[in-house]
Order: sequence, then C-alpha cells, then structure tokens
Amino acid sequence: MASPRILAIGAHPDDVDIKVGGTSALWRKHGCEVLLISVTDGSGGHQTMKGPELAKRRKAEASEAGKVIGTEYRVLDFPDGGLMPTLEARHQIIRLIRGFKPDLVLTHRPNDYHPDHRYTSILVQDAAYMVTVPAVCPETPHLRHNPIFGYFADDFRKPIPFHADIVVDIEPVFDSIMGMLDCHVSQFYEWLPYNGVFFDAIPENCNDRQDWLKKAMIEWIKPYADRFRDEVVKTYGVEKGEKIRLIEAFEISEYGGKLDPEKKAWLFPFLPSLRNDTKLLGAIDCGDYRDDE
Repeated sequence: MASPRILAIGAHPDDVDIKVGGTSALWRKHGCEVLLISVTDGSGGHQTMKGPELAKRRKAEASEAGKVIGTEYRVLDFPDGGLMPTLEARHQIIRLIRGFKPDLVLTHRPNDYHPDHRYTSILVQDAAYMVTVPAVCPETPHLRHNPIFGYFADDFRKPIPFHADIVVDIEPVFDSIMGMLDCHVSQFYEWLPYNGVFFDAIPENCNDRQDWLKKAMIEWIKPYADRFRDEVVKTYGVEKGEKIRLIEAFEISEYGGKLDPEKKAWLFPFLPSLRNDTKLLGAIDCGDYRDDE
C-alpha cells in the first residue's frame, strides 16, 4: 500500500514547525513523505539582522529543523514582509505542488494578522484547482487528481472561526517539535521575545532556555485541546480523549479534493479510531487518491 505524501506550506521559516511539526513527525514515523515549505525567505524577522544575511541564517535553521524529523525543509525566495498574490507567485506555487504530487496540502487560513500568512493562503487556494489544468504552467505536468487542501489551526474569530475537522495528539512527539523549534535560534531566542510574543526573560544557559521554550510552547498550544475537546474525545475515545493535553488541529478546505472516511484513514494512519477500523482500512484503494502520472 502506497504511503501518502504531505505538503505543508507556511509563510516563514518556523511557521510549519509550530502548526504541523508534531503531525509531521508522526507522518514520518509511519513512512509518509513530508515536504515542509517556507514561502518567504525570513529576511524580515529579526531586530538587528536583515536582508541576505538573515535570509541565509534562517534557511540554514530551517534545514536543520527538517533534519530533526528526517524531511526536507525548503525555503523559497519571496521577500519576508513583501509577499504578494501575483500571477508569478501563483505559478510558482502551482509548479511546486505539481512537482511534489502531494495527497494533502496544508497552509494558513486566509484571515490572519500577518499579510504573508494571508497571501500564502491565497496563493495556495488559487493553485488548488489550477494544478489540474494542463494549459496553465504547461512546462510542468498537471495533476490528474486534485489533492486535499486544509488549514492550520488559529485563534482568529472573524469572519469565520477555525473549525477542527482533524485533531492529532502530539504529546508523544512533543520532543521532536521542540527539537525543530530549538533549531530556529534567531526566532525563538532572539526575535520573538524582542517582538513581544514571549514576555518572560530568557535564561542565558542554553539548556535552561530550552526548558523555558518548552514551558512557553506548552502554554501556547494547550488551549486547543480544551477548545476542541469534543473532537478529541470523538477521535481518541472518552478515556484517553479527556486526558490529552496537546494537539494539532486542521480544517479541510472546500477547495481541492474531498476528505471521505477512507481517505482520512489513509492520510492519518496514526489516529486510533481510524487505524483500528480494519474493515474501513481494507476498503482503501490508494490508487484512487494518488496521481502517479
């Protein structure tokens, strides 16, 4: 049985680590192919460094973060803080998706505080159907079947709050997430504290600062489990579901392919309520979901 291919597209180096790092680690443990993308070069995310020097540093940090879970972490060349949903950018995203041939594509939602997040989402949405159109970007073979597209969880309420279609217990792989985040020294130990994301003083000792970051991330992530407790219990059962503290959640877009129970079981093989349904898994024909041309 073929393993699914997952493409996670964030606006900046470290976005996908925060939003889908744990689920990516689980996918890799189950033999799935995962490609992590930062659409912008990260050249705007620091209080003292900037431009090519910072872009080079952040690209290296992203590469090391990908190695933590054994996957490629690719950084594109669009300027941090200057991304626009142009036709040129759309075509680059179309070619990227076609080249990787993903079964699932995850990205930001289009309502977000950061313009790069919003425009990354718009670019991916605009590519969602066009990846199947032969006359668009004809130099890159089109996909015969549209991937499923989805969104990372967020806290924005307007115009429509995030809806959790998928929830994943990430506590078993939380150390992998922290290993990825620890690679982004320029962000989690320099820029984000300066910019006010974290308010406590950072310990000078490297080991102490890793513990500090872990505590900060737990406080940042844990509200999601309670917010989507009904879906967590539905997925993991009452006994386990009530105890789960840390999750990642995803909303499936109306654009792209449709997520039926069979596809869900195939794309998320680590979800117990799906994995244990042998009748359901036996009905899966991966050829229906994979474009092998």
